[in-house]
Amino acid sequence: MRIYQNRTLQINDQFELDKATSHRLSTVLRLKTEKSIILFNGDGFEYLATITPFKRHALFVHIIEKIEKNLESPLKIHLGQGLSKGDKMEFVVQKATELGVTSITPLLSERTVVHLNSERLENKNEHFTKVAIHASEQCGRTQVPTIEKVCDLKQWAFERAESTRLVLSPTASQTLKAISLEKKSIALLIGPEGGLTEAEVEFACKKGFQAIALGPRILRTETAAIAMIAALQCLVGDFQ
Repeated sequence: MRIYQNRTLQINDQFELDKATSHRLSTVLRLKTEKSIILFNGDGFEYLATITPFKRHALFVHIIEKIEKNLESPLKIHLGQGLSKGDKMEFVVQKATELGVTSITPLLSERTVVHLNSERLENKNEHFTKVAIHASEQCGRTQVPTIEKVCDLKQWAFERAESTRLVLSPTASQTLKAISLEKKSIALLIGPEGGLTEAEVEFACKKGFQAIALGPRILRTETAAIAMIAALQCLVGDFQ
């Protein structure tokens, strides 16, 4: 059992877990006193802890060991993902986390079909962060990808400084094999359900992005993101 905690962790710490985690462990999973669990907070370490005697609805843990564990990819991928409706965006955040991305920015573009006010956009950001946390707990990562605030596509593309910048376009004339990939950092731009417009692809290219096609078929937005990340990890990441 791996649990993320947004706090400083160190050996001999003894503290109460947050209410949601306490409820999940004590009521749903019915973990008992002295049961061992793993905590992490994104600092690159795991912390072995045991459950101490607890009161109703309050679960305390005692950290007994600090363990260095590095499962992070040497390739830093920043995914700019067109904001999608339903559970598609959740799926992308979850699977991109498992595949090792460093950060994700949900993007608003011309063909975005999700229209939310500022408050609901903020709620979306918090929700996607929770999805990334749960995915990190499951896949063994000790770092959680940063979920940036929902951003306008052009602003995001303008601000990118990664050594390699890629935009996926089914009409592009080149593929991944045709370009030189830097192993340091990659910005990856994927459109929403309806894809990117020609003008958006052209704008990205003017800002240093290279347009590439991923095979002969048209992929759904969630498929495109996952396929591209996996391909990049195979070529210059930790899938080699």
